Amino acid sequence: MEKNQQKNEKPKNKLNRRELLKGMATVPVLGAFAFGVWRKKKLDHYRSHQLSRELNMSSTPEGEPKKIWDGEPLRLGIIGFGIRGKQLMKAAGFAMPSQVQNWKDSADQNSNDRRYTEFKEQDDLNIIVNGVCDLFTKRNDEAASAAANINREGLKGSYGRMPKIYTNYRDLIRADDIDAVIIAAPDHWHTKIAIDAARAGKHVYVEKGLTRLPEEVFAIRDVIKDTGVVFQLGHQGRQTDSYIKAAEAVEKGLLGDINLIEVTTNRNSPNGAWVYDIDPEGTPETIDWKQFEEPCESKHAFSPERFFRWRCWWDYGTGLSGDLLTHEYDAVNQIVKMGIPETAVSSGGVYFYEKPEHFVNEVREVPDVWNATFEYPEKNFALLYSATLANNRDRGKVIMGHDGHMELGNNLSIYACRESTRYRDKIRSGLIDPDTPIYSYIPGRKDVDAIASPTEQYFAGRGLLYTYRGGRRVDTTHLHIAEWVQAIRDNRQPSCDIDQAFDEGITAAMATISYKEGRKITWDREKEEIS
Repeated sequence: MEKNQQKNEKPKNKLNRRELLKGMATVPVLGAFAFGVWRKKKLDHYRSHQLSRELNMSSTPEGEPKKIWDGEPLRLGIIGFGIRGKQLMKAAGFAMPSQVQNWKDSADQNSNDRRYTEFKEQDDLNIIVNGVCDLFTKRNDEAASAAANINREGLKGSYGRMPKIYTNYRDLIRADDIDAVIIAAPDHWHTKIAIDAARAGKHVYVEKGLTRLPEEVFAIRDVIKDTGVVFQLGHQGRQTDSYIKAAEAVEKGLLGDINLIEVTTNRNSPNGAWVYDIDPEGTPETIDWKQFEEPCESKHAFSPERFFRWRCWWDYGTGLSGDLLTHEYDAVNQIVKMGIPETAVSSGGVYFYEKPEHFVNEVREVPDVWNATFEYPEKNFALLYSATLANNRDRGKVIMGHDGHMELGNNLSIYACRESTRYRDKIRSGLIDPDTPIYSYIPGRKDVDAIASPTEQYFAGRGLLYTYRGGRRVDTTHLHIAEWVQAIRDNRQPSCDIDQAFDEGITAAMATISYKEGRKITWDREKEEIS
């Protein structure tokens, strides 16, 4: 009797579906809404787990960066301390006291400003800077102050010894107390400095673009291969979590056969178009202009515009091809491993920054609007690149396949194609909605499943999420330099080695030649020839 009574009693605080619907009927509007929410959550939960199993994507975030503490410190030389040189040196652990003080003061005014905190938390790579070299005396002094700031302090901190200041890079690479160099000089110096450094037995980190001309690409590859020094090209996107996950997705066939890739660059400011401010202290007395133009076939009279805005002229820079396309190319190359295209065609022009207010004594040469098409017939796809430096609409990267497409930025979203073969049955059954991502990845997200929330996608799509390691936000340039430093200690090559650099350098050169000559450029893979 007692047992039967217990059997017939309903558990307290539990409702079956019939009772839930009966209760909702007393408040029909709210009840229907609540049931709809409940049903959607159940469906989303089911879809998430079903798709997770179907897609088989790993959910383990990248681990903590490997800390480098043991052994003797790596003795570094810095060649070039302009805008990017300062960023690279900061990533290696060194910043000017005045810059650090500015971060500290800003943090005091704004608790959300974490630049100082993140710099202090950056891993110590066990590096010392023994030499700095720039052609502008002011930058040499700044670089030396950054190198001495071993405690990462502001203006009232305690500092280490000052490095030696060199006015010619050749003297720096001959120094016995230099093991490796970071090259952040203008592009027209990259090949010569990298080759000389490698022949002197110094390991090389060179900022992109690699070189300006195809013959330079061959020359630098041959010397790096012959000497065996550890080489890293400065594409910190190699450390971006979403790119690493994108490569996994492509390898597992989530997109099907890839047929078209679109990558873009949109920026809309003088700084974004390389029309940088001109330092009033830059004069013929403070800048070694003769050495600056040493590699150039054509010589020019001293020009502060050319020195500080060198990316705007073919004598020194690589334009949109080597400077910005290469960022997008390297991102895609690490994902789909496409290598050098068979053909390249490009076009564009100077459509906005030809105005007198932008250049006083010089005429800009490199385009500010540019398009390029790269064909890969062996892989059955094409890569399209387009850029404008006078509009900042965010267009991102899109990789398209027969079964789906991938939208890629700081985060990653994959959508099934309505006409997909792989996902056809799941689309028809309603398990997959082509308008909703079947997979999303947000850097820093602890639990990665098949569907990320719209809120996470919103913030990630606007660049408000960053690459994370071990739960903390980390500068990708720091990770890229750390990888190079560790590779030196392990006697191996890092992720963006000379083979990756060669593919990029040839591809960018093909596009530049096409623009200048107005014709299609072809790469003969067997002969390694451009025609």
